[in-house]
Amino acid sequence: MSNLEQQLAFQIGLQNIPQPVTEHRFHPKRRWRFDLAWPEHMLAVEVEGGVWTSGRHSRGAGFVADCEKSNEAMLAGWRVIPVTGLHIDNSAAMDWICRAPARTAASELATA
Repeated sequence: MSNLEQQLAFQIGLQNIPQPVTEHRFHPKRRWRFDLAWPEHMLAVEVEGGVWTSGRHSRGAGFVADCEKSNEAMLAGWRVIPVTGLHIDNSAAMDWICRAPARTAASELATA
């Protein structure tokens, strides 16, 4: 787990939300994994690191590969929340996780 993923997992642990599965493999044929996921709710979080340092996610081939992964996840019924370090630091990531639509039932996450 990256430092950013650990930071977000720590924040999740401070809430009344079940811990997510880390490195959840969601595709039957590809080796794609979500950084954090609640498989029973088809909700995942992808932590995008290196966005200001020309990291893998912000360069051409990495961005294209991420689009493919995101689209396949969406077509399989997953809802994926992409976040950056800034979103973790300013609590926007936690806000989005807690406000996930009723189908995920953030209220279910909060009461589980």
